[in-house]
This record gives sequence, structure tokens and C-alpha cells, in this order.
Amino acid sequence: MEIRVLRYFLTIAREGSITAAAEQLHITQPTLSRQIRDLEDELGQKLFMRSSHSMKLTQEGFIFRQRAEEIVSMVDKTSAEFLSMDKPVAGDIYIGGGETLAVGLIADLIADLRKEYPDIRYHLYSGNEADVTERLDRGLLDFGILVQPADITKYDCIHLPAEDRWGVVMRKDAPLAKKKRIARADLVDLPLILSRQVLSTKSEGNAFIEWFGEDFEKLDIVTTFNLMYNAALMVRSGVGYAVGIDGIVSTGGESELCFRPLVPKMTSGLDFIWKKYQAFSPAAELFLEKLQERFQQIN
Repeated sequence: MEIRVLRYFLTIAREGSITAAAEQLHITQPTLSRQIRDLEDELGQKLFMRSSHSMKLTQEGFIFRQRAEEIVSMVDKTSAEFLSMDKPVAGDIYIGGGETLAVGLIADLIADLRKEYPDIRYHLYSGNEADVTERLDRGLLDFGILVQPADITKYDCIHLPAEDRWGVVMRKDAPLAKKKRIARADLVDLPLILSRQVLSTKSEGNAFIEWFGEDFEKLDIVTTFNLMYNAALMVRSGVGYAVGIDGIVSTGGESELCFRPLVPKMTSGLDFIWKKYQAFSPAAELFLEKLQERFQQIN
């Protein structure tokens, strides 16, 4: 299986036809068709449903596209790292993270580094704990930012000097919006929209579940999410009340939404993580060194 053929496959999947893909790749249609048939024979699966004017992915094709994207991304990342070794510190750094204001700390560091190392490029990936750690384990990310509760036993980390405050995002015309703070009892009988990361983390040591105590089993969880932006759309449509972190979605001014903090107060710590025994590119190694100098706290 050649990387070149994987790129052919991804181009057809993106363009939706052999004709358009061949034009993009500057090769003939018969050559491209033959390469894809050979790939399907090698895999023993049909990757496309063919018609006279289109190529649509089969179920097996969708699965293979994800794998092909990961392989090509890893090859491109590796090539870029080695090509940058003979130059002044340059290259690409890949950082994944959940929705948190702590990204601002990383942004400040990047802004400072850009002044001295303008040839370093940064790529940000948004996702929950499972998304970020999976990509980190596969080598598609150099670093991750996780909002607690999260399992970081497999990683080295720096605890970032910041905390996220938890509360409820709701419509401004909701009855609960009249309150300045939201207690456990206020949420028991309401339709709630909760983070999948919180629900998937084991209950022991899960500050969110512990905050609710016995009332957690009584909650009416109607929707789950992995990105707060999507949860806000549900709130805006009247689906329910989203429990999440302050500052992620717009809740001031002209917004239809508002944020009310939980009481007793609940906050989450933040961890900047990377794989143990990770071999970094010069750019990523420099970035980690500067991060450690700035925050002066590493496990």
C-alpha cells in the first residue's frame, strides 16, 4: 500500500468523482481507476459505490478514509520534522485540547515565541479527552490540554496555573435565569445537557459527580455533548440547560443565553500533557522547554 495511492483515494473521496479527482491529480482517468481497483483488491473490500457520474464511499470506504487520513497526516508530519532539522528552529507543532479558557495561556506563549521563532507553525485540534488522547497516542498530536476530571496516568504533564469555573448555560428568558447562582436542587427536575467526558469518567474522583452527590442519579439528562458550542445551540432551541464551563460560549450583550455559576463553587484544574518518553522535533522540544520555564511546575 503506497502513500501515493492513499492520496489518490482521499482525493476521489473529497471530489466525489474520478473525473474531478484526475484533474486535481494531473493523471489520466484510466490510470486513477486502475490504482483504486488495485487498492480494493489488496484490501479485499469495495471502497466506492460507482455510477456513471459519481463515486460514493461505501461503509468500508468511510472506515478506510479515516485510517488513510491518519496515515497521510503522520507521513506529512514526519517529513516536515526532518526537513526542518537543518534550518533554524522551525517546523510544526500539533496541540489538541478541550474547550477551556486555558488555551489563552498557550496562545500567549505562542505569541511570544513567534517573535523569535517565526518559522514554527502551530496546529490546533479541538476535541474532548477521548479525542485528544487517542490522537496523542497515535502520534498525530505532540501535546494535549485536558480539563479535569481526566485520566492522565499514561502521560507526563504540567499543571497549568488556571481553573475553569462550572455553571449552567441557559436562555435569558428561562425561569432559572433570575437566580445569581445555581444549587443542586435547582437542577434535579430540569432537562439537562451534559458533557460526555464528565459522564464517561469513573465516578470515584469525579468532582462533577461528587458535586451532585446522591442527586446525580435523579438528573434528567436529555442530551450529551463533546463541544460546548453544540450544547449552546441545543440550549438556544429550548432543549434544556447545559452544565459546562464559563466563557466558552457567548452569554453577554446581545446573546440569547446567560451563564450562572454553581454553588457550592465547582472548578476544574487543567493539565498540559504529552506521551511519556516522547521523542520531540526540535520545534516541539523548544516549545515544551519554554512552557516549563513559564509555569515552573512539572510532574
